[in-house]
Amino acid sequence: MDSTATDRFDTSRFEASRNRLASLAYRLLGSAADAEDAVQDAFLHWQAADRQRIKVPEAWLTKVVTNLCLDRLRSAQARRERSAGAWLPEPLLDGDPMLGPADTFEQRESVSLAVLTLMERLSPVERAVYVLREAFSYSHAEIAEILDITESTSQQHLHRARRRITAARRRGGEVDPASARRIVEEFLSAATSGRTERLVALLTDDATAISDGAGLSRTLLRFDTPERVAAVARAGFRPTSAKRRFAGGTPALHYAVVNGAPALLAVVGDQVVGTVTFDLTDGKIATVRGIATPARLVRITDAWRQHEADTPLIPEW
Repeated sequence: MDSTATDRFDTSRFEASRNRLASLAYRLLGSAADAEDAVQDAFLHWQAADRQRIKVPEAWLTKVVTNLCLDRLRSAQARRERSAGAWLPEPLLDGDPMLGPADTFEQRESVSLAVLTLMERLSPVERAVYVLREAFSYSHAEIAEILDITESTSQQHLHRARRRITAARRRGGEVDPASARRIVEEFLSAATSGRTERLVALLTDDATAISDGAGLSRTLLRFDTPERVAAVARAGFRPTSAKRRFAGGTPALHYAVVNGAPALLAVVGDQVVGTVTFDLTDGKIATVRGIATPARLVRITDAWRQHEADTPLIPEW
């Protein structure tokens, strides 16, 4: 095989792993844009490597991507951005290949916005061990090889990561799609009609609302107690000319599934200008999470443009 044919073959081997590598990087970084950058950097490493000496390309690429992501998580810039209190994971539309494996509950949960947010409490290595084990089912021996640690250290990191995430996680089991949609539709109806009592009844006793303030605030906006969440939802879903100017037009509100959770998308033309996702617990809404920073909506907009949307819940908001 000549060098050109060899390069084409090796490129195709990398491309066959691209989606899996991207889903690994997304879970580690919580950002689709950063995940794409990490995978592209891995491709450059792959091109520069002596590929004849790489016995198991999948394992080699997994190690490279994981360590590139750890470098990003450890960087001073990342620590500043994430510790500033204005960071939320980047939302992805259902069906996006970057969401990766979803065969088990653990795999689906590991890519939820709730768990991606909770993983910010972990050290970079704890996060890597948790993702490699829970989402990709790597053995501790394999994880030790990827991270250059011992098997016992890998086990200790996993134990600490599971403990920290479990302690902070709200669990109420998975909700069937029809029920999830009904709850969100009831929430939207109550919020747009101003029925505070109905909104409160849809929320858990410890409900929380979190917003990135469309990137205009240096910190996340947080609201606790059902009454405050209901008041914020009622105000947030009241259409005004100022909101429409900021959105660039009159949005349509669509139901969608984002990172495995029920969601509302505000769409102007073919541009997603905001997402509101809902964490459900025992048939009620535990967390409302609003993301409207334009840079965080690039990939979900691209996916939306290829998506066959249902009839909007509200055609003109």
